[in-house]
Amino acid sequence: MHNPTLTHDAANDLWWRSAVIYQVYIRSFADGDGDGTGDIAGLRSRLPYLADLGVDAIWINPWYPSPLADGGYDVSDYRGIHPTYGTLDEARKLITEAHELGLRVILDIVPNHTSDQHAWFQEALAAPPGSPARDRFIFREGRGENGGEPPNDWYAAFGGPTWTRTSDGQWYLHLFAPEQPDLNWDSPAVRAEFESILRFWFDLGVDGFRIDVAHGMVKDPALPDLSLPEFSVIAGEGQDNHPHWDRDGVHDIYRSWRAIADSYPDPRIFVAEAHVRPGRMPDYLRADELHTAFNFDFLKCAWEADRLREVIDRTITDLATVGAPATWVLSNHDETRHVTRYGRAHTGVTNPARDQGHPADLALGTRRARAAALLMLALPGGAYVYQGEELGLYEVENLPESALQDPTWERSGHTVRGRDGCRVPLPWTGDTPPFGFGTFVSATPWLPQPDDWKSYTAEANRADPTSMLHLYRSALRLRRTNSGLRSEEFRWLAGPPGTLLFERDNALRCAVNLTDRPIPLPGTWVPLLASGPLNKDGTLPPDTTVLLHLDRLTD
Repeated sequence: MHNPTLTHDAANDLWWRSAVIYQVYIRSFADGDGDGTGDIAGLRSRLPYLADLGVDAIWINPWYPSPLADGGYDVSDYRGIHPTYGTLDEARKLITEAHELGLRVILDIVPNHTSDQHAWFQEALAAPPGSPARDRFIFREGRGENGGEPPNDWYAAFGGPTWTRTSDGQWYLHLFAPEQPDLNWDSPAVRAEFESILRFWFDLGVDGFRIDVAHGMVKDPALPDLSLPEFSVIAGEGQDNHPHWDRDGVHDIYRSWRAIADSYPDPRIFVAEAHVRPGRMPDYLRADELHTAFNFDFLKCAWEADRLREVIDRTITDLATVGAPATWVLSNHDETRHVTRYGRAHTGVTNPARDQGHPADLALGTRRARAAALLMLALPGGAYVYQGEELGLYEVENLPESALQDPTWERSGHTVRGRDGCRVPLPWTGDTPPFGFGTFVSATPWLPQPDDWKSYTAEANRADPTSMLHLYRSALRLRRTNSGLRSEEFRWLAGPPGTLLFERDNALRCAVNLTDRPIPLPGTWVPLLASGPLNKDGTLPPDTTVLLHLDRLTD
């Protein structure tokens, strides 16, 4: 049954505190015109699938006009739709149809940088040094003889220096790829433009934005050297007063954005993608700034009870200081899918170069992924589901080198394969590629799909009552119907070493066994939903999560 049509009331203003949001990497979700690339038509055709899944909202990765040097995170027009994906009129229809199915719509906004094809940057290249056009970006003179060396030693997130020299001898800053010049947020013109962009989409009915690189934008005007190892600066770690990550100036920007969001009759919301130093996340989520933020600590945490408990504790405790809800996420378009991560000897994420090339036991990874999903959906706050994780998809790590498109591959000198393996187009139906991804059998997806994904299609999942899809649908149904999962109550309970045991409201408990042996379950508690079969003797098998409710007949 579909979710009800959205209506406004006071409770709906706080929908985001416990929302489950489904991430749509539009290029790989569904192809509506048969050209091998996902688009708005494909997404519209699958909206009933998402409504039946039971999520509250969809977050759409950038769909703006873009040369796609970085999968759309190089935007050339913030008020349009990439022609491959559709038209602005189709976007309007999508928003309307999503709302009719009870789904809210969140878009990506990319404020740290534009595309080098953006009209502003093309104007800046044609303008002289010191001009107002160049002031919208960060241009500087070089160092050394004739200014032939970059202005400083900063590293780019995709490898190599952060500076590219122009034909007139000046250098421009790009914290990511050269095709992504950084904007100068000290410019009033930049601030005014993005406030206008927010209003444009809010007026079209968009319910919120996920802010890309929310910890960026503001730079130390002195542009000092870092003198740190390359990968330590990518994560913004190792330096308290970092010159371009997590600087206090970003908060003035977000206070102005929040005022715009709150000015609408149905208040809009913001989600931060922010990599910050310990203890800094609450600063982004104060009552007059952003609403929620991705929990990267949880995503990257190893499948170990003590570490997970520490992350859960710290998240809930830190965010409570500003009254913000926690969020939980297991995978996204930038990280190795968790089915694969959990099948390795090391189950966490520690290296920006991605932990590829190590053997993965996919059966073990799947069992742990099921347990992690039920754990995530049993915790208080919101959650994010990355497209395909509800189908049990694994990371595709054997893509042909000729197919790789992530800029990391080129920028690393073909040493880091990048993020394409988690962006392979979804399998929907059938026994052979493209598995119903497009409307025509002959359409070749922009990234090749593994042949064995025939057992992972949405169709195959629906036919198997023990599938990952059925687990997600059951868990999401419980979140809607059980008040204990909708509340923010949370209490740890004592349990055996290597386990997590906690209680929510309405006599609801969750037990997670991360050991290699069965553990006993309390006799007066009855299983409500488990990530896998329970043992006949009433014990909880390894790598399994169970939701329990109190048997009041024996209490």
